Amino acid sequence: MSERRGISVVIPCWRDERALARLLDRLVCLFITAAIPGEIIVVDGAASLTCKALCDRFAARWLSAEPCRGKQLRLGASQARHSLLWFLHADAHLHGAPLEAMLKATEAGAVGGYFRFRFAGRHGWQAPVLERLIDWRCRFGVPYGDQGLFVGTGHYQRCGQHSPWPLFEEVELVKQLRRHGRFVCLNDGVRVDPRRWQRDGWWRRSLHNRLLALKFACGVPAERLAKQYRNVRSRAG
Repeated sequence: MSERRGISVVIPCWRDERALARLLDRLVCLFITAAIPGEIIVVDGAASLTCKALCDRFAARWLSAEPCRGKQLRLGASQARHSLLWFLHADAHLHGAPLEAMLKATEAGAVGGYFRFRFAGRHGWQAPVLERLIDWRCRFGVPYGDQGLFVGTGHYQRCGQHSPWPLFEEVELVKQLRRHGRFVCLNDGVRVDPRRWQRDGWWRRSLHNRLLALKFACGVPAERLAKQYRNVRSRAG
């Protein structure tokens, strides 16, 4: 029997150690249960010693980088040892058997993919409505990084990697991957932390995200849009 393919998990982080601790614990359990070779790479934009100690605790590799998500993702991918890259946000909630699902999809010929948008936890009527709307958007548009994008290392390099931007860093990569082959949606494996929607308001947060995406499509630089994204967070906080 041939050796199982391995998975390199790349996680950009910026002062989110509490969520990261939960994610690392879950990832370690998944790798052990599935008996799949893997590694976890955390790219820390805050150069936090607390984050480094947390990574040491879970035997994850810790890299320091400037706080720009696209550059953090590129750095982590450049250090990966395995043939499948899985990009996760630090506050991702994992569910089911995502490791096996990704390997099965890529072994069947997919160049990569993402997980269907679902919020973690139980919520009122707004959450399932937004989930359906976002699923519909992803069929015709771009799924974003909080949906656990995965891709083979060769395809990642050939399709240009993440753009070195703090926001919308995955847009061009996803477009290129779809031109190169099957880019699939997996039903369950990653669930999105709802805290930003709960904090800002379900519809306000979603509308703001869509306005940012529209501005980006019209040519507004990602760096300028990232400042607007942060301003909404600071006003809401």
